[in-house]
Amino acid sequence: MKNKQLFTLLTMAIGIFLCILDTTVMNIALPAIQTGLHTDLNKLQWALNIYTITFATLTIPLGRLADHFGQNRVYLIGLFVFIVGSMISGASSSVNLLIVGRGIQSIGAAIIFPTSMTIGINTIDIKQRDQAILILGLTQGLAAAFGPTFGGLFTQLWTWRSIFFINVPFAVLSLILCLILLPFKNESRVKTSVDVLGMILSGIILFSLTLALVQGSTWGWLSFSILGLFTTFSISLILFLLHESRCTNPMIQLDLFKHRHFVGSIVVTVISGIFFVAIIVILPSYFTKIQGYSELQAAIMITPATLMVLIFSPFSGLLLKKIGPRLLITTGVLAIIAGYVGMSVSNLTIYWQLAVSISLIGIGYGIIVGPITILSAGNFTGDLLTASQSVTGVFRQIGTVLAVAIFVTALSNNLVTAKRIIWDDAQNSVKKICVSENERKKIATLTYHDIYFSEGSSDNIKQTEKISPQVKKYRLGVKKNVQIQMTNAFIRPYRIATPFTVAFLSSIFIFKRKRYN
Repeated sequence: MKNKQLFTLLTMAIGIFLCILDTTVMNIALPAIQTGLHTDLNKLQWALNIYTITFATLTIPLGRLADHFGQNRVYLIGLFVFIVGSMISGASSSVNLLIVGRGIQSIGAAIIFPTSMTIGINTIDIKQRDQAILILGLTQGLAAAFGPTFGGLFTQLWTWRSIFFINVPFAVLSLILCLILLPFKNESRVKTSVDVLGMILSGIILFSLTLALVQGSTWGWLSFSILGLFTTFSISLILFLLHESRCTNPMIQLDLFKHRHFVGSIVVTVISGIFFVAIIVILPSYFTKIQGYSELQAAIMITPATLMVLIFSPFSGLLLKKIGPRLLITTGVLAIIAGYVGMSVSNLTIYWQLAVSISLIGIGYGIIVGPITILSAGNFTGDLLTASQSVTGVFRQIGTVLAVAIFVTALSNNLVTAKRIIWDDAQNSVKKICVSENERKKIATLTYHDIYFSEGSSDNIKQTEKISPQVKKYRLGVKKNVQIQMTNAFIRPYRIATPFTVAFLSSIFIFKRKRYN
């Protein structure tokens, strides 16, 4: 690989890393942002949602427009838009301005992702193409995995604003390198008409699907709004498939889905993404809200999973041609199954047990992500290559959204049940305390407040005028019950998911078996 080719590839990797990093970097900083902007969590969630929804919705159409107007020029526009969005987000004085900044960021990311993949792959000689695909693909997985770690680190050492401002120097560096390395004169373009109807329909499909998944638990899965979104998604998908099958220059060439390994890589991308994102999104909340760790400590505690991705993904990509996709992906799935079984039976309060389980999940995801990145590109060239990477990127985002929708919804329901159990037990226990009726009511009121408004810490009970040995015993009993019930609430989604990890094994049959001579 020549020096210029290598530098171009690494420049594209910077862009990919930044736009994928910002899908998860903000999660762990939400409490700090909420305090800094004096807003409620429901409104703040839209700073997360706008990025995911816009990124998923615009990746395919903007990738196609880049083909039409020139990959290199459009990529520079994407970097500039991303820089502007990052600066607005970091300088936000209100949650509304933060949402606007994140929206602008996501438009830039939707340009950067598909164009950087195509530019990076096309820069490298065909003989070394798999190496380029592997490097760019691993950059995606590592950026998503390390997002919470970097978010916790930046928030703890500086402020939450740094998670956005840190993008600027790297994006500017990438922009300067692009001006030096990329050719802009006589740049090759796909000289075909733009499939405007296909762009509109694909946008409606992805917008309605991602919005429904993101807001399902908030608006209610059976609400008129969510059912309407799923109906819109279904109708738009049917119309899109009919239109694309008849269109001369389609938005997405449906021939992509005739390739067995491409279909398999999409399926595995979504499912493996769900199981991996579920641990890096949910566990930090458990460490901070239930066990009382800082954001940085919580980020470090999930690092074993991300480190395993970093270690195993390069090796698995290099082994693809030697042992074939089926055996590699089977090994990865088995590691994920072992990790989820471990999560189901381990004690979350004993960290080493949890660390072993999430490390196994990280190993499994690392083994999987290398091969499927290469398989998703296949032997495609030109606009088929761009389309394959755009589609893969969109499905990666859908996997992330599904993970959040499924596990956050399950967790929210479990927390409601856990708090009700704690309160019922507390009501029975408070009746046994030998104090006046007024004092008993005061203790009960403070306990209720702590359970439903202070994560069940029951610390406010110490504010009672006189704490007798019985009250102290009552407090300890409530705290112990809080720890047990809340921990069960967090672990239950993983227990429920374990049989589905086993079912994940069936996906390996999509891939061809390696034939040995």
